[in-house]
Amino acid sequence: MEPDSLPTEVILTHPQQSLGSVKLDWTPQPGNYLDFKGKTYAVLERRHRYQLKAGRYRLHKISLYVQSAQRPSERTLVNGHWVIGDATCRYNAHSEIIRCAVNPEGLCQSCRFYEKLGSGE
Repeated sequence: MEPDSLPTEVILTHPQQSLGSVKLDWTPQPGNYLDFKGKTYAVLERRHRYQLKAGRYRLHKISLYVQSAQRPSERTLVNGHWVIGDATCRYNAHSEIIRCAVNPEGLCQSCRFYEKLGSGE
């Protein structure tokens, strides 16, 4: 079985339920977004399932644990990975999954808590 044809089960984390299976031609990492059956999900966790065959363990299936999400409109490239929001703000979480502690859902552009890194110290 080719790596790009492994069955991938998509599991919603809350309430926990299987949304179905798909064969992907890419390997989603936590923080990536996945469009599945007309909805967008954030990948929270990826687990590999192995099967013993002919005395060797082989990758058999991948499970993706996801939550419903919207793709962020604001992203910043930091050290080779994308983070949500404006990474120059003191409160930015530098995460692919959460924007910041004080305004996790809102836009950085209109945030009243925005504070540029290095200011006010």
